[in-house]
This record gives sequence, structure tokens and C-alpha cells, in this order.
Amino acid sequence: MTALRVHVEGVGLWSPQLASFAALQEVLAGTVPAAPVGRPTAAILPANERRRAPESVLLAIELAGQAVAMSGREAAALACVFASSHGDQSITDYMCATLAQAPTELSPTRFHNSVHNAAVGYWTIATDCHAPSTAICAQAASFGAGLLEAASQAVTDQRPVLLVCSDIAGSGPLGELTGCTQPFGSALVLAPHNGASTLATLALTLTVDGTDTPLAEPLASWRGTSPSTAGLPLLALLAGKKDGRCWLAAAATLGLQVDVEHVA
Repeated sequence: MTALRVHVEGVGLWSPQLASFAALQEVLAGTVPAAPVGRPTAAILPANERRRAPESVLLAIELAGQAVAMSGREAAALACVFASSHGDQSITDYMCATLAQAPTELSPTRFHNSVHNAAVGYWTIATDCHAPSTAICAQAASFGAGLLEAASQAVTDQRPVLLVCSDIAGSGPLGELTGCTQPFGSALVLAPHNGASTLATLALTLTVDGTDTPLAEPLASWRGTSPSTAGLPLLALLAGKKDGRCWLAAAATLGLQVDVEHVA
């Protein structure tokens, strides 16, 4: 296929070790950034929403806010794609246990926050966004699938698109199944045209084979702690400000070859 070309204008990042994309740049430069304190801030949410929002929503909103702020775009005008391999594992574990033991005690609020598009709902309401929104899941390939979807929308509709991919740690039997041991997420603002805010250009090509891109420490040890760490090879290229190529899974039998070219 002809490569999809999109332009990165903003990047968001959060994990227990990294509070932002700038923190990843510090790591790659050989320094140790200050770790985040507490949960993601998600400052764009009203205070009452932040208090009752679950961790999965706070993480996704924090990522989206960082990327949009860096891009200089208006959040209300951005189409968005929110990807997650497992959604809110903590709430899913709670609901399974409650339904098995005392189904009449199921919390309506927690059920409301359990749906896979909960984060995108909070985001669009908080930002008064009426642009198209998508929630997507492709298990371990969710980052690549989300990137392909967001890039396709940006090129087809000729409009900037926000991509967010995040997962929180699992708990209970579900956590044992998923093997997700820590929260991690990233976000990109992608535009169809090069502009003053462009950080790098991505050329995406579908492939039927590929191998995981090697990562240096400490990034290599973070890989596998969350399905959303699948985006680390691309994030490392963006943070290192070096042109290069990485491979990302986009489905069970499809991948994305991503060629990164930085703005001179």
C-alpha cells in the first residue's frame, strides 16, 4: 500500500516513572527525571469530575491534555481516537466479583465508568468537542491499531486527529490473566499537513510481518508491563529527535512499518 503520511504536532506521556514526554527525553539524554507524585492530574476535567473519575479516565485525559497543549490546537475542534487493550481493569474485576457474589449491590456509577468509551466521553464533554470520536480495542495491538485509525482519519478527512492509547494495572484474577502490572499511556496529535507546530513526519506502511524494535534500558524493562507500552519504539524515536524506523503490531497478522523523519 502507499504509505500514509501524517505529521506529529504534540505528544503526551504518563507512567509511574514518567510525568510527560519531556521526562522521556531526559531519560534518553541519560538523566533521571522526577517521578510523578500520585495519580495523573487530568487538570482539564472540572474538580468534581476529577474526584469521581476512575484511574483509567484520569490517565487518558492527562495524556490527551498534554498532547493538545503541545500542539497548540483547540481541543474542541479535534477528532479523537481513544485506544485501550483492556479498558478499566479495576472496575471490570470489581463488577465480575460483585455479580458473582452480590449482584444487587453493583454500583451504577462504577458500571457507568466501565464502558470502553468512558474516557472519550469524559474528554468530549469536558472540552465541548463535537468532532468525531472513536474508541478502539485490539488487545496487545491497540496502539498500532489506534495509530492506523487516527492516521487514516487525518488523511481521509483532511483534519487533525488526537490519538490516545492507555491502560492501567490489572487486579484480581483479571490482572493475573492480562499481566498488566503498571499504568502507561501516550497521546499524539496528528495533522495531514506539515506546519509550524510539526515535530516529525510519520510514514506508515502496512506489513504482514515484522519484529519488535529493540529498546535500550530502562525502556526495555518497561515493555510488557502494559499493552500500551507497545508505542515505546515510536515514542523513543520521537523523543530522541532521530530519524529512524520502527515496527508496531496493528492486528494479529498485520503490522505497521513507521518511518520517522524529524523537522530539520
